[in-house]
Amino acid sequence: MTKRTSAKYKIDRRMGENIWGRPKSPVNKREYGPGQHGQRRKNKLSDFGTQLRAKQKLKGYYGDLTEKQFRKIYTEAERVKGDTGEMLVGLLERRLDAVVYRAKLVPTVFAARQFVNHGHVTVNGGRVNIASYRVKEGDIIAVREKSRQLAIIAEALALTERDTPDYLEIDTHKLTVKFIRTPGLGDIPYPVVMEPNLVVEYYAKN
Repeated sequence: MTKRTSAKYKIDRRMGENIWGRPKSPVNKREYGPGQHGQRRKNKLSDFGTQLRAKQKLKGYYGDLTEKQFRKIYTEAERVKGDTGEMLVGLLERRLDAVVYRAKLVPTVFAARQFVNHGHVTVNGGRVNIASYRVKEGDIIAVREKSRQLAIIAEALALTERDTPDYLEIDTHKLTVKFIRTPGLGDIPYPVVMEPNLVVEYYAKN
């Protein structure tokens, strides 16, 4: 098992939820956490524990971002007028790797980061290899012509475990994606319940 695969399975086990909705998630068989103490009966979480868990789950979903990266995005969301939780998930969905994953050009969010970093993606015709690049409404994201025959793309498009959202306009023949609008929480097809409001509460107190 690769380090990357191992990492994503550990996140699922730690959360006790199949956060990406994958058929092969170990949580489908074992809902307890990893390690020798994973099967101990779960104690009721405190308010802090519940808020921390919500943060870790959301952070983990987008490829297990570092705390520094995630805190920076939260700080940006906090500065924008409106609901901070909604702004937070909107900024996360505007990451280029998130768009590539959401459009089903790759099978996992971890693969999306690698796909972008390896230079397989263009934005408005220009090559972009920064996974955290923030797309704007109207941007056209495309797979580079020389990368379109990669097996990983066909594998991802054949997946039935997740749906593509209506804030993306996807052409599976040309392998292009138009980012129509920034989504709100209710628009994002998370396989599990995400609670960005608890993330806001966590950072407000810490």
